[in-house]
Amino acid sequence: MSVLVTGATGFVGSAVARALVHCGSQVRVLVRSGSDRGNLQGLPVQIAVGDLTDRASLERALTGCTALYHVAADYRLGARDPAQLYRNNVDGTRNILDAARHAGVERMVYTSSVATIGLPQDGSPGEETTPVALVDMIGHYKRSKYLAEDLVRDAARTGFSVVIVNPSTPIGPGDVKPTPTGQIVLDAARGRTPAYVDTGLNIVHVDDVAAGHLLAFHRGRAGERYILGGQDMTLREILVQIAQLVGRKPPRIRLPHAALMSIAFVAEAFAKASGRGTRITVESVRMSRKRMFFSSAKAIRDLGYSSRAPLAAFEDALAWFRERGLLR
Repeated sequence: MSVLVTGATGFVGSAVARALVHCGSQVRVLVRSGSDRGNLQGLPVQIAVGDLTDRASLERALTGCTALYHVAADYRLGARDPAQLYRNNVDGTRNILDAARHAGVERMVYTSSVATIGLPQDGSPGEETTPVALVDMIGHYKRSKYLAEDLVRDAARTGFSVVIVNPSTPIGPGDVKPTPTGQIVLDAARGRTPAYVDTGLNIVHVDDVAAGHLLAFHRGRAGERYILGGQDMTLREILVQIAQLVGRKPPRIRLPHAALMSIAFVAEAFAKASGRGTRITVESVRMSRKRMFFSSAKAIRDLGYSSRAPLAAFEDALAWFRERGLLR
């Protein structure tokens, strides 16, 4: 089977490419010109240079492919130019859908996010059917992923065989940027997280997410969405576990959200004036007001999905960061 993977130079995409190679698939990866290909080093994959905004390059990349894993996404919080998020996540998804249908792709797996999943008012874990609307999406990243998933569901309704997966918070090796969540791990390991807020995330090993993609391709129902998650953890629990792994003391100061929001406003103002980035954004603080807890029961039941304990994800992530000298 010949497969195209988008986003394969990135965190989740490279894990998916590795899983496909391990299973014996002929893997082609869509790579932008000039992008860092470190995550593809040693993988026997065919390179197709292209861009999600270039429809012709997508059609060339998909020539001869029977399967598509569209993993590529622009995952940034507090982006200075939000239009880029919509071009990459929404327009890019529209382009790859059109190109896939034109190329005769038989089945596609689309990587969405739990960012598009609703959260119950009572604090219980979100599920695939938890009600949610565009107005509930906090920030441009979530809105762009919600709109992109809408396009995918529309394609499924018109007969295209596409399955949606919604990873929670992947952690592990290969987080090259790193992602906002990978930055949390890195900052905690470096001792740069002096305080925390009352929030929570669902932690999952990136390789389990990759395995879930393959299960969705083979066992998932077209048009259905499947949460690929692991274990719910408070931010305090996450920071304690990372601190123990690196031999540091965990933060003991708990900040109210209002205080952190004030810091975020100041940080964003400074970043705008100086031209530098900031790790604390108003968008991320607004998102932290709710615990992002989710259930993978549907994926476990229907796909045979499973996940390991978060400790393994943290260990593998830290080992990868350490090998690259990022923990000094």
